[in-house]
Amino acid sequence: MERYARVNQPRVLAMILAGGKGTRLMPLTEARSKPAVPFGGTYRIIDFVLSNFYNSGIQGMHVMVQYRSQSLIEHLRKAWRIGDGDRQFVTVVPPQMNSGGGWYEGTADAVYQNINLIRDFAPDIVAVFGADHIYRMDIRQMLQCHLEREADVSVATLPVPLASAQGFGIVEIDRTSRVVGFEEKPAVPRPMPGDPARALSSMGNYLFSTDVLIQALEEDAKNGGSHDFGRDILPRRIKTDRVIAYNFLDNEVPGVAYYEESAYWRDVGTIDAYWQANMDLLGDTPPCDLRNRDWPIRTEPSSGPSASLVNCYLDHALIGEGSRVVEADIRRSIIGRDVRIDSGAYIEDSVIFDHTHIGAGAKLQRVVIDRHNTVQAGVELGGRETVMSGTTDWAGAGVTVLPKPSMSKEEQDRRLSSY
Repeated sequence: MERYARVNQPRVLAMILAGGKGTRLMPLTEARSKPAVPFGGTYRIIDFVLSNFYNSGIQGMHVMVQYRSQSLIEHLRKAWRIGDGDRQFVTVVPPQMNSGGGWYEGTADAVYQNINLIRDFAPDIVAVFGADHIYRMDIRQMLQCHLEREADVSVATLPVPLASAQGFGIVEIDRTSRVVGFEEKPAVPRPMPGDPARALSSMGNYLFSTDVLIQALEEDAKNGGSHDFGRDILPRRIKTDRVIAYNFLDNEVPGVAYYEESAYWRDVGTIDAYWQANMDLLGDTPPCDLRNRDWPIRTEPSSGPSASLVNCYLDHALIGEGSRVVEADIRRSIIGRDVRIDSGAYIEDSVIFDHTHIGAGAKLQRVVIDRHNTVQAGVELGGRETVMSGTTDWAGAGVTVLPKPSMSKEEQDRRLSSY
């Protein structure tokens, strides 16, 4: 990997899109934006894209926020104080309304409203990345490809099975990897050249030569539409600029173990997908192993004590700092920080957020429990029978979610009594 570290990098500015509502991830996004949702017992979803830039040596980052942003802002303030404020910074950017508009109307509009930040930094290349995926990526390698191919725009892409490609933005390329077409969630996706079984999906991450991006944003602002990079900017630039597809399968992250899934990338936009990505962290040979000292995922530091485990059975579990577990049975689960689990509790295939109390004898199966909850002694939550009964608006397709408490105690008790 040394050859990438030695590349004479141009001046790069990252614009991180972190303003989405995350409606499909409700109720976890009821009080926070999707990038602020806790993940893996320690992290927030946004920590992955920020760590990718930080580890790649690109440390000038503007984070554009909008909906339910306070939790995200607080996390960034505590976890991402870096650098000198000139070339190294993580800055939160709410809607500025500089162009006379209101809220961000789309991903392209979010960057356009802050076009002054691009001009002030004067980068050679602007990286426009989303903040709501779980993956590790050495962005230097995509940058090198962008420079070597003399691209105006580079799109990070990932091959997906043709049978499931209808749910993605599909990039059409020629045999030189130049993008010649793009379609958002097509009914009949076009296969990759020479690979009829797979289509090439866009990851929603882009590199732009700065002058090309500014021109594209100014033109887009004059037109109608959704002001979205995938739906509007990319299809137009294909006609006028050199747009190259970067295959994420070619990305080599330092320290990745032999047993990990190649080019691991997950869109955790639904409860099921979010739960499964958490489960992917567990075990001795997990598909995504975050115990990688060569490519660490940064997050808010914790000064709490070590977890305390008293006469417990644990199998394939992660336990956060400050948690105390007494005579409990925990299997294939992630327990956050400062969680208390009392005697006789049984937890399986579940994700428990910070500052939660699980009472004695409680039984949890395939459950996601948000922060600051109390599960009373003897309560049973989850299990496929409960989920399929349709008696609760907390149930996803296979996973039960207990949202962050914001309702009255009477309402909580009423809902818990349905289990």
